[in-house]
Amino acid sequence: MVVVKKKKQGSPIELTQDINYKDIKLIKLFITRYGRIVPRRRSSLTVKQQKNLKKAIKRARVLNLLPYRMDGRVRK
Repeated sequence: MVVVKKKKQGSPIELTQDINYKDIKLIKLFITRYGRIVPRRRSSLTVKQQKNLKKAIKRARVLNLLPYRMDGRVRK
């Protein structure tokens, strides 16, 4: 039996790129359709990037730039 490993996809954020709470387009890449933060093993971020992302998401939620919880339903 041969085990084939999936090739890891690179991070959409460069190591030197700053994660800012005002950059909603970037932050939405790491939030599920229900509003949860995507885990590190799925987002393939470093530990430092994931911590900065978490802070940015929480700041954006407090400032009402992002909702705390999303429906998940597709509205027509």
